[in-house]
Amino acid sequence: MSTLYTTRAKAVGGRSGRVATDDGLLDVQLAMPQSLGGKGGATNPEQLFAAGYAACFGNAVIHVARGLGERIADDAIVVDAVVGIGPNAGGGFALSVDLNVAITGLSQDKAEEIVAAAHATCPYSNAVKGNIDVGLNVTTA
Repeated sequence: MSTLYTTRAKAVGGRSGRVATDDGLLDVQLAMPQSLGGKGGATNPEQLFAAGYAACFGNAVIHVARGLGERIADDAIVVDAVVGIGPNAGGGFALSVDLNVAITGLSQDKAEEIVAAAHATCPYSNAVKGNIDVGLNVTTA
């Protein structure tokens, strides 16, 4: 693989610490969610993963749609990534993801075709394939 971009983030203190990128553009305090027994009040790794996956998947949809000649505006594509965490059978933890994709201006069939192709294109989808259950829900307007 030929790497097109590299970034770096450093976490100190785990889920109750801080994470920052090497360029300083992201620098946030972390907190364990209250639902997991933490104090809450700050972001957590699952929120950061959901944000990254939503943005990346949205761009994959844009890329695929344009490759198929569809003329839709970037803001006509909304991706709501829902990330869950829970225990797995091995005594550890696992993530689940639902990608709720709304596309304005396309038929339901065309939107589903594009989202399926985007799922095969998106680097996040490819990274989690076989490791995280990902549900795809597509709506149109």
